[in-house]
Amino acid sequence: MTIIETIYARRSIRKYEDKPVEREKLETLLKAAMAAPSAMNIKPWEFVVITETEMMDAIRSTLMFGKFNAPAAIAVCGNTSFFKHPMAGKFWVQDCCAATENILLAAVGLGLGTVWLGVHPVHIFTKRITKLLKLPDHVKPLNIIYVGYPAQEKPARTQYDPERVHWETYE
Repeated sequence: MTIIETIYARRSIRKYEDKPVEREKLETLLKAAMAAPSAMNIKPWEFVVITETEMMDAIRSTLMFGKFNAPAAIAVCGNTSFFKHPMAGKFWVQDCCAATENILLAAVGLGLGTVWLGVHPVHIFTKRITKLLKLPDHVKPLNIIYVGYPAQEKPARTQYDPERVHWETYE
């Protein structure tokens, strides 16, 4: 599969097989995440990998849009203690989103399905996930990515809309 085909094949998967994801594959996803670009090369990301049934159940009950039966999850977080330069703190969300997208695309290549569940900037979600994962104050949860073997197939697609493309200027 080419990179373009992988991008088009990446879809949000909300139904998973009752099969654990191998630790090696989860580590491959984390390696892909950490290959993402980062403003000023700060690399503010931290990850919490969840595979225990009790923790997955707790996440499902914590996030209103997280009721899916995935066997694993990766919490993508930003570590604000890395921000020595005043501008660095302004880019943690973008950096962690780049890491997130790498996880989503790498999962396709590994035959896994994923769905991105937003946490930041919704205060109640941030508070609940911080408490559940026992995150220190300087580590902020951005999202939770469910990971598993897909129990549904979705066709590859692009959502290209030429009406949203502007050349040279917006006019």
